[in-house]
Amino acid sequence: MSSSRGMIRSIVALGGWTLVSRGAGLVRELMMAAYLGAGPVADAFNVAFSLPNMFRRFFAEGAFNQAFVPLYSKKLEAGEGAEDFAQNAFSGLAAFLILFTIIGTIAMPILVWAMAAGFVGDGRFDMAVDFGRITFVYIGFISLFALLSGILNAHGHFAEAGAVPVLMNVVFILAMLLAANQGWDMGRTLAWTTPITGVAQLGWTLYAARRIGFVPRLRLPRLTPDFRRLMVNMGPALLVGGVVQINLLVSRQVASGTEGAISWLVYADRLYQLPLGVVAIAVGTVLLPELSRRLQAGDAAGGREAFNRGTEFALLLTLPAAVALVIIAFPITEVLYQRGAFGAVDTAATALALAIYGLGLPAFVLQKAFQPLFYAREDTRSPFRYAVWSMVLNAALAFGLMPWIGFSAAAWATTLSAWVMVGQLWWGSRRLGDETRFDARFLSRLWRISLASAVMGGALWIGWGLLQPMLDLKAYRILGLALLILGGITTYALAALALGALRPSDLRALRRHR
Repeated sequence: MSSSRGMIRSIVALGGWTLVSRGAGLVRELMMAAYLGAGPVADAFNVAFSLPNMFRRFFAEGAFNQAFVPLYSKKLEAGEGAEDFAQNAFSGLAAFLILFTIIGTIAMPILVWAMAAGFVGDGRFDMAVDFGRITFVYIGFISLFALLSGILNAHGHFAEAGAVPVLMNVVFILAMLLAANQGWDMGRTLAWTTPITGVAQLGWTLYAARRIGFVPRLRLPRLTPDFRRLMVNMGPALLVGGVVQINLLVSRQVASGTEGAISWLVYADRLYQLPLGVVAIAVGTVLLPELSRRLQAGDAAGGREAFNRGTEFALLLTLPAAVALVIIAFPITEVLYQRGAFGAVDTAATALALAIYGLGLPAFVLQKAFQPLFYAREDTRSPFRYAVWSMVLNAALAFGLMPWIGFSAAAWATTLSAWVMVGQLWWGSRRLGDETRFDARFLSRLWRISLASAVMGGALWIGWGLLQPMLDLKAYRILGLALLILGGITTYALAALALGALRPSDLRALRRHR
């Protein structure tokens, strides 16, 4: 039990840094919305910026880390050559990234076309290609950062890596303020700022890795048995990552035919990524090395405890956030974004996308809880099969619904396919053993969390109506939104305590554990 509390503490610590990072990211997006709105420059930059991030999630945070972290964690637990394995993996990834960056920069027109074919024939295409060639080098810095983060996480140092993304957002904010003051082109400033943030993030992580005794040394990668095993395990994970990125491409393609739609989706994505990043990423990051170590030690009971408590904690925070995003999507979007170049039409479209994404938020979080059950066992093939079915459904829904409901088809497809993916992961995990089953405490807490979230949803709906006069006044609308959110949080906390979804003893035990 004490070890599961330690895991929750790690999730809380990492989630705290993620909250700061996502909060800074929200400020960044608010400034971008004010300076660029949802026009052609915003569309072009969002596509250019998404390209290195897409491949980073595909290669580094996706396939590479999902294959690397379980192997490295088990070597640490067994004391068998973890240092040499990590050095060889770092060199192999660095060599690949150099080659890939050169190819991607040369092939940028093809990549932009694949991401947003609707840009062809207008100024957004050339602008996106120009921005993309500047931003693409970011993939090298951020991918090596992701690998070092995996090493830090395996050593239980979650906060160090979790703090790093704050640097990116702070640098962007300073760059926009400087560009506005100096009269620089805002789109080009954002493009050049992207690789600078990568240098800052990698530099800080290298410093953090040195503090735990890992100093990367570039060398020719060696095809050792462990490295071959890493490559074999990466194969299905690469395919899973490819499926996820195809889903992203589908969304961009559906939206690219409507000017501003890509930016609407990006702005909505930033808002729902705030709770998603704080909870899902923290849970997935902590669970993978935790489950890997427990499997290596033969601790099935501890693995089940870790899975249940991690998932329970995730839903405790996620379900109310999802309800809030659905109920008050419009006032959130209006208060945060509607200023400068961002108008009322942009608000309505972004709020619609946000509410749809909100319906899928619990699914995105549950995926992060279920996937480590497979990856910790070095099973990357099953998640790939599930992802393929979800990809097919995503594409069918996005393109099939587009003629009827327009750009929002992309958001609906993302949400519905995410729930299908969760269903498959849950069903597939049943064959992995009793440690993957929900225990009595989880099932008891789940309905209580759901009911407390519903109570909060009713309070938010009533509160929105009562605070509407304040939300309509520019001088007081931020205060009005803050009061609305605070009222929702208070209602949920009281309902959760009253219903037993959260108990004071849980908090006291968590504080006592060191």
